[in-house]
Amino acid sequence: MSYAINDNVRIHYEVEGKGPALVLHHWTFSSLDVWYELGYVDALASERRLILVDSRGHGKSDAPHGEGAYRPESRVADVVTVLDALEIPVAAFFGYSMGGWIGFACAKWAPERFSAFVLGGQHPYAQTMSGAREWLRVGEERGAQAFIDLWEREVGPVRPAARERMRAYDFTAMLAAAQDRESLETVLPEIRVPCLLFAGADDEVRGLAERAAAQIQNAKLVSLPDLSHAEVMARSDLVAPMVRDSSVTPSSSSTSQGDESSPRLVRSAS
Repeated sequence: MSYAINDNVRIHYEVEGKGPALVLHHWTFSSLDVWYELGYVDALASERRLILVDSRGHGKSDAPHGEGAYRPESRVADVVTVLDALEIPVAAFFGYSMGGWIGFACAKWAPERFSAFVLGGQHPYAQTMSGAREWLRVGEERGAQAFIDLWEREVGPVRPAARERMRAYDFTAMLAAAQDRESLETVLPEIRVPCLLFAGADDEVRGLAERAAAQIQNAKLVSLPDLSHAEVMARSDLVAPMVRDSSVTPSSSSTSQGDESSPRLVRSAS
């Protein structure tokens, strides 16, 4: 088990595979374990050196309780600290949902450390996190089982591994992390490295992701038909092939419009 320390906060990370470095950053209510569970490590480790990071407040990383600990600049510094510990000067970045938001922050505060971005289910515009806070208060006030019950009523069955993670949540820390997000959109025209944005066609953030892609000089947006925000990352058979290409340009097979089971290329920004 490996840790890097950023301003007295321990950040847990794991390394798998060989090849060009690729940071994998998970979403809220998750941890780096999901990359193993959903098949991404198996799919990518033969061609990439995978840097799996537990976001602060999640997994085995430290979980500060103060809201000030979860500023986007601190999240970026966590990733950079891990890269420094591994003596990796530049890496590609792959993040989903919260991880995608942190990716936009990395493009803003540490652009020199990243060679490409793959950002899923996310956009860089200001957004409220009030819904997440309502759910987390259920866990803080009534316990993990009440949170799990709420999740299963509103989202669907919880996998056994995810259930165990939920039982271990520090709900106070996660509430501190679930602050409303400031806009990062000023960074979009400054991004010069390849950037792939993707979202489920049924994800409410898809339109905003398309808007963001249009503002990035070297970006593409891929839409995944018939998938919601919660469903996308379970489809590693669709997502991992898009990530494998070091230029983050979707392969012709993964952007075919003739096969509704394949991702659909919505827009290529100039």
